Amino acid sequence: MRKVIGIGETVLDILFRNEQPVAALPGGSVFNALISLGRCGIPATMISEAGDDRLGTMTVRFLQENGVGAECVQVYPGARSSLSLAFLNEQNDAEYLFYKDHPHDRLDFGLRGDKMPVIEADDILLFGSFYAVNPVIREQVKSLLERAREVGAIIYYDVNFRPSHRGDIMRITPNLMENFEYADIVRGSTDDFMTLYGKDDAEEVFRANVSFYCDRLIVTDGAKPVRLLTKDGLRHDYPVTSAEAPVSTVGAGDSFNAGFLFALLQQGITREMILRGLSESQWDLLVSTGQQFAAESCRDIYNYVSKDFGDKRKKPQLF
Repeated sequence: MRKVIGIGETVLDILFRNEQPVAALPGGSVFNALISLGRCGIPATMISEAGDDRLGTMTVRFLQENGVGAECVQVYPGARSSLSLAFLNEQNDAEYLFYKDHPHDRLDFGLRGDKMPVIEADDILLFGSFYAVNPVIREQVKSLLERAREVGAIIYYDVNFRPSHRGDIMRITPNLMENFEYADIVRGSTDDFMTLYGKDDAEEVFRANVSFYCDRLIVTDGAKPVRLLTKDGLRHDYPVTSAEAPVSTVGAGDSFNAGFLFALLQQGITREMILRGLSESQWDLLVSTGQQFAAESCRDIYNYVSKDFGDKRKKPQLF
């Protein structure tokens, strides 16, 4: 059975509205996507670190309760859980502050892969955010990417580069470009590319910064249309059709990733099919499913699709 393996940070997300906390929940970009996938019955495993504290215990338990394997979440003595503070504005979009115990970035699973989960052909590896470019753990992340490429897994990269890391751009740029090269599909937001390149034009970003390394780019832009660009000339805009005002957009991009990957598995799309070139109708289904998941997560303050939404999508898996 095909599965999704995610590598990324774990944090406690604290949401504020009118400068008052309204929710606190386990999170992290890849973490959020895997929770949504687990709730939909997709086999998933998280590779990460968690704090050696009550919050870390809660994070690991939350993964397990939602059907996500946590055996590759490492806990180091004395490590403290990371915090993400999201301040919602009147449109329920968020500005962020991050507090992280960086000295404990180590991800100790060895370059031989002896502690990595088994990755097989046409499994999906999801990675992204600063975790994916952090020089401190680059060797470990790269070893996982190498393994995924060797066996023929699909590699999906979510750029998710926050303005709080703007000062790191010069030192992480080689890792960023290398991630583009490993990826079969890259997704980024307009905000990501404004932070990295000072550009908000998807076509220009693809032509100048991505297409040399990866043939497929998806650009999301909040309530504006999703833009698909491929090196074989496909260009398509997908309007956001949800008529409901969002309660919170914090997990929208992560849920889009989950929906996109859910559809990849549901439709039996393999890496060979992606490399050969998907039809426009296949892309339409993948992106529209991503949009459905994103819209669902915006209906509440949580960063993932609801359990009820996931239960309705569970069925005997033929992936």
